[in-house]
Amino acid sequence: TLMGDSFRDFSCQLAGWPLLQWFCGVDQWGVVRVPAKSTLQRYSDWLPQEEMREVICGLLQGTSVSHDSLKLKQPLDIDSCFLDTTVVKTPIHFPVDWVLLRDAVRTLMKAVKLIRRQGLKYRMDEPGEFVKKMNRLCMQMTHVRRKKNARKEKKRVLRLMKKLVFVVEGHAQRYRNLLNNRWKETGYSHPQAEQILKRIDGILEQLPQAKKQAHERIIGEMTVNNKDKILSLYETDTNVIVRGKAGAEVEFGNTLLLAETRDGLIVDWQLWKKSAPADCCLLSDSLERVKKTLGIKIKNVGGDRGFDSAANRLHLVNNKIYNGICPRDPMQLKKQMKKDRFAWLQKRRSQTEGRIGIFKNQFLGRPLRVKGFTNRHMAVDWAVLTHNLWVIARLPQVESKQKAA
Repeated sequence: TLMGDSFRDFSCQLAGWPLLQWFCGVDQWGVVRVPAKSTLQRYSDWLPQEEMREVICGLLQGTSVSHDSLKLKQPLDIDSCFLDTTVVKTPIHFPVDWVLLRDAVRTLMKAVKLIRRQGLKYRMDEPGEFVKKMNRLCMQMTHVRRKKNARKEKKRVLRLMKKLVFVVEGHAQRYRNLLNNRWKETGYSHPQAEQILKRIDGILEQLPQAKKQAHERIIGEMTVNNKDKILSLYETDTNVIVRGKAGAEVEFGNTLLLAETRDGLIVDWQLWKKSAPADCCLLSDSLERVKKTLGIKIKNVGGDRGFDSAANRLHLVNNKIYNGICPRDPMQLKKQMKKDRFAWLQKRRSQTEGRIGIFKNQFLGRPLRVKGFTNRHMAVDWAVLTHNLWVIARLPQVESKQKAA
């Protein structure tokens, strides 16, 4: 995670880098046994999310309670918490309705091609011909806006796309049934055949809704609610997140909450599969998780005005936590900024934006090239652990006795 390599590249570097072998502990048995890429991937899935959080929380407790075990000069202050939210983008192209039909044709015909290679065939044109026809229609759809009768021409091209998709859907269904009944006659193992069937089923299940969505938006010229939209045929857990920021008015992905200490350690994180609640609804749950997992009481909280609400102000007063959240009322903000403690919390809170940038770009990867929400959540957990280890390794440590002598 720290080096940003793929499993294959990291395995190659591990084989030829003695220092990295020592760091990863693969030379401690006398004989160097470098794990292959598949083994490294299995290592990354060893711990479930709950146990990963326990490991990270144990590390955080070691920085404050038992800092001697980490050889830190002094314990870290983790009683101040600064929160912010961001979006973990999914690796998809911009969700254009007719492009979903192109994706469906490509995926189905690639699967059919794999089946035909094993000698299982029905009478049909070559799969590549259907892909070529769809690509031609896509090019027509791209250039149609330059014509005078753009709306009418766009509807005509979409109707041709739907006819082609109907033919491709029928071929894919027949080949799906053929492979399901006669996979033993192929050179595929049962898991390999199941993977191809799963790929076809995933597209066929979503194809009717994708066609309906394209029809309603282009031919019917109607809007579709975000909750009813298909944004990707492959990343079904992608959400439309309206950010309202310059360069990011709308983003497609999952909302991520991060809470850090004044030293930059991430003490709480949460990735939402569905649409996340508003920021003001996340504060109390985050503080409760920190209290439960770390066993500490937060004394100061900082955040932007998105976390400000009457309920949160009351919650902080009842739990005797200093409120360093930026108020929504400008007059109230001006009044609060006269207080040194509040002004310091707001000044430190602004650095959380930079922490999010470091976390996403250097540790998580931008874009995050991991498919499936479960795998993305696991990648976030590993990124949090790697980030915290990186921060702790940069902190002042107690000098060894030999060096002091």
